[in-house]
Amino acid sequence: MTAVGTLFIISAPSGAGKSSLIDALLKRFNLDDSLRLSISHTTRDMRPGDADGVTYHFVSKEEFEALIARGAFFEYAQVFDHYYGTSRENAEKWINEGKDVLLDIDWQGARKIRAQVNNVCSIFILPPSLKELERRLNSRGRDSAEVIADRMHKAQREISHYQEYDYVIVNDDFDTALLQLRAIILSKRVELAKQQQRQASLLADLTAGYVPEDA
Repeated sequence: MTAVGTLFIISAPSGAGKSSLIDALLKRFNLDDSLRLSISHTTRDMRPGDADGVTYHFVSKEEFEALIARGAFFEYAQVFDHYYGTSRENAEKWINEGKDVLLDIDWQGARKIRAQVNNVCSIFILPPSLKELERRLNSRGRDSAEVIADRMHKAQREISHYQEYDYVIVNDDFDTALLQLRAIILSKRVELAKQQQRQASLLADLTAGYVPEDA
């Protein structure tokens, strides 16, 4: 029986440390290549620092609409003149290969995916306080006071949806939060249904009648 991985949704307000946690998880704890990060598609132009297949999969509007037509996305949205979409095809391919797939999306996208997928685990990352969240946003040194204020308002709206998730991690101490994130992933791998798939031959052998080797 083919081993089936788990789809993990990870959401957080800007500044909570979600991207840093995902990056550290993949770098420190993915030596066996059992985790994959889903990269979204977009029709916007590449910007300085972007890399195709790393930041996004950059495609034309025509290519994106063709992907929509064949049902290639879990969810997609049009923001101003550009499309953004979460790939269904790549995620399902990896899951059927036994990989666990991480989706870095907001609560609205998470709702859409939960409505379509049964085998999904959702995790929300919280800051330790609003004051600390504001400090982190200011420490980036790239946004005006008005932009920071807008991000804070959006963050509170996003945080209000934490109860829709299976797990909540408070990113106060980064290493502790990282270990908690890893623990969630590891715990899903040893659930009964997963082990029945991954260890089918072993379980069949262990539960068969015992026959001595010299019998």
